[in-house]
Amino acid sequence: QEQLVESGGGLVQPGGSLRLSCAASGMIFSRRTWGWYRQGLGKQRELIAYVGNIPIYVDSFVKGRFVIARDNAKNMVYLEMSDLKPEDTGVYYCNTAPDWEIQWGQGTQVTVSS
Repeated sequence: QEQLVESGGGLVQPGGSLRLSCAASGMIFSRRTWGWYRQGLGKQRELIAYVGNIPIYVDSFVKGRFVIARDNAKNMVYLEMSDLKPEDTGVYYCNTAPDWEIQWGQGTQVTVSS
């Protein structure tokens, strides 16, 4: 059974950093392109970055602040977030990208606030 489990979120002050992790199981991980999505309060879930052979940052607001990476040996996807801003607040999910194909995990909440 395909499963995604996100972790690493939390409450952080503006300018702070977090590292999100996504563990994928029940699938052939290495053949897929993986992405991180964000859903702000009252907003639709949106793709912010994805990685196949190279990283692509869909959301220009995160360029230079976020780094997406994958580890095929561990079936993991990461999102290193730095210089966090209140606008980055939301629930973060991983899934295949640019089109999601797997049942969503529970996500991990990121709150940027002073």
